[in-house]
Amino acid sequence: MSSPADAVTFSDLSRNPKSVAERAARLGRLRVTHRDAPDFYLTAADREEQRDESLTTASRIFLALMKHDPSARALLLAMPDVFPWIRHLSTEEVRAFTVELVEALSDAAELDLDSSAQEVITGWRATARIKADRTQHEEASRPTSGDFGPVEVTP
Repeated sequence: MSSPADAVTFSDLSRNPKSVAERAARLGRLRVTHRDAPDFYLTAADREEQRDESLTTASRIFLALMKHDPSARALLLAMPDVFPWIRHLSTEEVRAFTVELVEALSDAAELDLDSSAQEVITGWRATARIKADRTQHEEASRPTSGDFGPVEVTP
């Protein structure tokens, strides 16, 4: 999260683009708040390219670790420190989550699919949440039958 010193309003950007650009260049990254739309960042291209290179390097390290250690022991040992909620998942589920997350990070780095990693984390966190509540888990595990009607898709 940005501090107020690291943010400007969209109106400020519209009225004083040169000074806002200079401030962004000085800070490296500047949050632009917008009353009627999502905020965005004004970032120098070279800084963004460095972030992309860092993500690519980290992703390749994780893939190499998995390649040289199919059990992914080092990654599996680190996962509870990063995602404490995985204690509700089985050993096989933690391994599946780890592999899926490393693959999603690779896609983010190599294919610019930035939402994939967060989707993987969100999905597995939801699984852990259900498994953490015995009643919800039992209910979710019961067989179903029949048609439950149309599915409403909300944006």
